[in-house]
Amino acid sequence: AGYALAQKRYAPRMVFYCPLDFSWAVAAAMRRIRPNLLVLAELELWPNLIAAAGKCGAKVAVINGRLGQKSFRGYRWIGWFVRRVLGRIDLVAAQNEEYAQRFRALGASSQTVQVTGSMKFDGATTNRENPATRRLAELAGVGPGDVVWLAGSTQQPEEALALQVFQRIRLVHPQLRLILVPRHTERFEEVARLLDQQGVAWQRRSHLEADGPNPQARVLLVDAVGELGAWWGLARIAFVGGTLGNRGGQNMIEPAAYGAAVSFGPNTWNFRDVVALLLDRQAAQVVHDAAEMDAFTRRCLTDPDYATALGTRAQALVAEQLGAADRTCKLLSAIVKFPAVGGVKNPSRRGSTTAASIHDRGRVKSGDLFRT
Repeated sequence: AGYALAQKRYAPRMVFYCPLDFSWAVAAAMRRIRPNLLVLAELELWPNLIAAAGKCGAKVAVINGRLGQKSFRGYRWIGWFVRRVLGRIDLVAAQNEEYAQRFRALGASSQTVQVTGSMKFDGATTNRENPATRRLAELAGVGPGDVVWLAGSTQQPEEALALQVFQRIRLVHPQLRLILVPRHTERFEEVARLLDQQGVAWQRRSHLEADGPNPQARVLLVDAVGELGAWWGLARIAFVGGTLGNRGGQNMIEPAAYGAAVSFGPNTWNFRDVVALLLDRQAAQVVHDAAEMDAFTRRCLTDPDYATALGTRAQALVAEQLGAADRTCKLLSAIVKFPAVGGVKNPSRRGSTTAASIHDRGRVKSGDLFRT
């Protein structure tokens, strides 16, 4: 799915899988690509790939670097090996000083390690009046008197829990609307059957253009891909899915950036750092089950000042974190010089996907960094 999305988003640039980290495989890839720069995300320390890139003259960088305590302890057991790999890296752009110190402790040069912040925050939209969100509001018939509670990137059984809570609360808060956005497309029909079984008036996102909004349907199932970011802009109350099951959480930065009152379950290890920031700033709420989900949603409805304060703190936090991509690109530009367009005889073979997109200006831009 990520490969297909990259092909679509970065066309006509070349997109390909990274070779397996066998010496013969990475050597062949380097001969064909001949990159100027190899950029690895977070903690992708592939020793043969890094060595092969260095042999062909490419600079190597780790961006959005993160090194948790568990990984740090594990790497220390093979410290001699990790020190050799890190010694071949020209730049480590770490998310925070704690991670930076761990990279240094494992042997990365102090000159190569820089703190840039987390790139996960970059690209978040803070303006609810953006065109995509306004279009969806009109399409779904969301009016100024509606309070939207959106449960996004959900997995089983989060839709069922949200629906149970909604059915109880709507009896005393008829202004509440529920939008369900399952994480995976193969579950759209499963959630549709659940809605039918519960007997609620609901509507599919895919039918809105043809049928128009149904005023009686207070539940909307978003059975479309790639729209969640814009739908979050309608949410006054948010539940981020994948957090009550075993997935480890999904992106809670987007609803926080819009200033929604954000909640999520306790299983958020995929976004551990972001969650720690939100909770430290009292900008989100953890709900462990349906009862706590019910209590949080009711409080947001009965105490609007509480919901507003929660959202304001979340939005301010996101705003403070923006800019990591630009800071990273400045550091990348400092370690490598890209040739002008005229200097590349065969761009399709000369450059990787990122290199092809940055030859035009001779410098790295934040829009050229992959986030897929």
